[in-house]
Amino acid sequence: MPRTILMGDPAHFSVRGGANPHTRNALGIKKRVDADRARAQWHALARALAAHGAEVCVIPPDASLTGLVYPANAGFLYPLEGAGRKIFYLSHLLPTRAAEIGVYRPFLQAMGYETRDIAAPFEGEADFFPAGRFMIFTHGRVERQRFVPRMGIPPWRRVYGFRSDIGAISELEGAAPGRQIIPLELRLEAHYHGDTVLCAFGPAREYLLAYMDGLSPASRARLQTEFGDNLIALGRADAELYAANSFQTELNASLYLFMPRGVSPELLEIVKRRGAHPVLCDASEFLAKGGGSIKCMILDLGPRGEQPAAGAAFRAAHSYASRFGSGPG
Repeated sequence: MPRTILMGDPAHFSVRGGANPHTRNALGIKKRVDADRARAQWHALARALAAHGAEVCVIPPDASLTGLVYPANAGFLYPLEGAGRKIFYLSHLLPTRAAEIGVYRPFLQAMGYETRDIAAPFEGEADFFPAGRFMIFTHGRVERQRFVPRMGIPPWRRVYGFRSDIGAISELEGAAPGRQIIPLELRLEAHYHGDTVLCAFGPAREYLLAYMDGLSPASRARLQTEFGDNLIALGRADAELYAANSFQTELNASLYLFMPRGVSPELLEIVKRRGAHPVLCDASEFLAKGGGSIKCMILDLGPRGEQPAAGAAFRAAHSYASRFGSGPG
């Protein structure tokens, strides 16, 4: 069934922390966002999602929290689908975004969810998500972000590191009891979250788009063992467009995979052969300046029919339609 998702109003989107390789130029200087272009892309994506049945709820903007436009980092809901008690686990974000939790917690509680916290460095469903019968947990070395000297021009480089620490796995096992977790190690700072390297889709999320170069050799081998013919390796060009940062929703028994505009015709044909209809959206300003694409701008809260009844009025008041009507332009 169609899904309920959370998106963040892009009114104040800008590069403030410069905390991933996409946010800075070759000299380490933070990039400048084209605000009008970003807002137009965001509204086009939100309207397309709503047109495909999604209930789009919008977090109001905060001029001091420019990263709210990427709510996939807020945490994760478990279980995402099906019966049972649903709890939202809030992330332990990096310092430049830590204050966002003070926005997400009351908003999600007002939506009807009980919230809990993950204590270890961890960035939500960007690094922890279902794929077939598994939950995938992607991690890497969490660094103190800094400039360090090097030989070359310029004579320094920026250390970014990754966002989720392997030490979070014990907390995730406690949050998702009975579900097998596959830990996978990331290796490229430009692909600093798992949802920039991997995308599960299909009726049971059984197919997995994977940029294998973004993972350690041991992690690649594990994926090949577990997913076999359901593993779809991404080429470099598609991976650099963040083809893995796609999002699946359903409407009238059809699957739709929202993908970044510009991905190869070959990849689109592969997706179609596996029963999903690609929907292409332009998120280039968010990728080129902020290091996030379609999935980064979406927090998945599961099927619309499984949302807490207590939050229905709040969701309606914060829906895209209530906030923007038919949308700017």
